[in-house]
Amino acid sequence: MEALLRWHNPQHGLMLPGSFITLAEQSNLILAIDHWVLQQACQQLAQWAGQPHLSALSIAVNVSARQFHQSDFVERVSQLLSNTGANPSLLKLEITESLLLMKLDDAASKMNQLRSLGVTFALDDFGTGYSSLSYLKTLPLDQIKIDRSFVRDVLDNPNDAAICKAVIALGHSLGLTVIAEGVEQDSQYHFMLQQGCQAQQGYLFSPALPATALQHWLQHEQPCKPLAMV
Repeated sequence: MEALLRWHNPQHGLMLPGSFITLAEQSNLILAIDHWVLQQACQQLAQWAGQPHLSALSIAVNVSARQFHQSDFVERVSQLLSNTGANPSLLKLEITESLLLMKLDDAASKMNQLRSLGVTFALDDFGTGYSSLSYLKTLPLDQIKIDRSFVRDVLDNPNDAAICKAVIALGHSLGLTVIAEGVEQDSQYHFMLQQGCQAQQGYLFSPALPATALQHWLQHEQPCKPLAMV
């Protein structure tokens, strides 16, 4: 599973991150929001741990550059895991290539410290930044995620198809799990499946759901496909 942020605004209803994250960054609220999301994910993992049919679920959390580069980021994550009792091996932190720019050594150090606790890492939006191959070689990653911009036109754009195939093959050769983002059509799903993509996520499976609705979806409504939503 992936933790996705939504704001239930009294005046405007349900708002997606694009509507308020920039303002949060400008007003310095982003660090408090980032910490809250991570805390909620850890609490949810601890709650699921007591339910046999949910105890194996992992949660991926997107980490912002400002959050990740805090000097005490490792201590903050460690404290949250300790306070909530969440299983570190079920917490996955998603980082982007832009987060790594200019501070690769610092990133590697923090990732290795958290990896020693059991936390796993995914490189999000793969292929949209720079020096991707260098990151794959240097950092303790577990997964790479194919950006939705490549998945969207994979059947109509030969270049997008070639990139997806190459990323999947590269991931397999490095022993990394590859996840396709933004899968919305059966044709996209089957293309990725044919290329050996182990996991896919997107609206084809379900829109974002609150935890209670997610539990019902898992038990009663998930599609009969051989890959589960991440």
